[in-house]
Amino acid sequence: MANVKPFRAMRPNTDIVSRVAALPYDVYNRAEAKTEVQKEPLSFLRIDRPETNFGPDFDMYSDEAYQTAHDLLWEAFEDGTYVEEKKDVYYIYELIMDGRHQTGIVAVASVDDYVNEVIKKHENTRAEKEKDRIRHIDTCDAQTGPIFLAYRDDASINEIVNRVKLGEKLYGFTAKDGITHNVWVISNEADVAAVKKAFGGISSIYIADGHHRAASAVKVGLKRRAENPNFTGQEEFNFFLSVLFPESELAILPYNRVVKDLNGLTEEAFLSQIAQASDLEEVNVAYQPDEKGVFGMYLSGKWYKLSIHEDLKTKDPVEGLDVSLLQNYILQPVLGIDDPRTDARIDFVGGIRGLGELERRCATDSVVAFSMYPTSIDELFSVADAGRLMPPKSTWFEPKLRSGIFIHKLS
Repeated sequence: MANVKPFRAMRPNTDIVSRVAALPYDVYNRAEAKTEVQKEPLSFLRIDRPETNFGPDFDMYSDEAYQTAHDLLWEAFEDGTYVEEKKDVYYIYELIMDGRHQTGIVAVASVDDYVNEVIKKHENTRAEKEKDRIRHIDTCDAQTGPIFLAYRDDASINEIVNRVKLGEKLYGFTAKDGITHNVWVISNEADVAAVKKAFGGISSIYIADGHHRAASAVKVGLKRRAENPNFTGQEEFNFFLSVLFPESELAILPYNRVVKDLNGLTEEAFLSQIAQASDLEEVNVAYQPDEKGVFGMYLSGKWYKLSIHEDLKTKDPVEGLDVSLLQNYILQPVLGIDDPRTDARIDFVGGIRGLGELERRCATDSVVAFSMYPTSIDELFSVADAGRLMPPKSTWFEPKLRSGIFIHKLS
């Protein structure tokens, strides 16, 4: 059962929280991160991406980079930019995008639950991507970016959240991208105990987004255990910063695909080959699928509706995913994309960018685009419960959690 603990966050003063809060470090490339910090010097990106404090030739993976992140973070603690909670609490974090509310619990999750697969994964991680965050967490002695976790709804947690949300907010601001962020504190001892007990009755928690950050935080925790052989299991390094959302609060956006060429085929030959696996219908408008097993396709200024043949569909939790059907029956056999993780001919476009972005890409650097029906939360849970992994770029979550609002110190 899940061990999800309250904690004493380091958090920004109320009057500057909107300036500090930043999108996750990996949303930006180096130049974009630098620009963001130049626009807002208090942005947490200056700590999450310490190379933004230096010129373009600075080694972003140098010892100096990580030490700079440490120094800036701890200076913010010491100068009062950040304050420390006086006791262990949970936080309620609500994000509002386009009128849709998404509310979760900010807490620290257990390294042991990750190792023992109470916290379940649906993606592989790559060691080279973990190295940066491992060094960042270890050098800073703190976790700065929360992991996005999901769980099946629990009535007792929902009741506490809904009740506390009627009270006074700790934070409330709307960021420049239009996303509203609201925070409340669950500090009543009975409520804190009830939330902890409720999570203790939940058998599975799922990583929705942030697999590499989670793996990095866990590896730092295991490293600290090796360095402290008399550890009790209660030290802060045994836990990692998380926001946990009930499944009813979550929506997954599609993760669309663009391909740079037709694998040497003429358009006529290409359309003929994909018709062997799908019913093909030209449509008059940009097409966003509204059911499983159906895709939109944009080619030479025209939109098509592709419906995969019924006999090719399966209830297998991985092979039955729309991203798998597209890969197995169109991308691989027709367009020759054997491994979408490494093939430079394919790119992935988050659904938040809209269908207009697919048309734009096909007018610039691609030839054909596919709009997807989004993977569901139930499908994500089913894949993880089966101990399987999703294909790459299967899910796109919006809105993104902000970094810098909650910091979890490891010692």
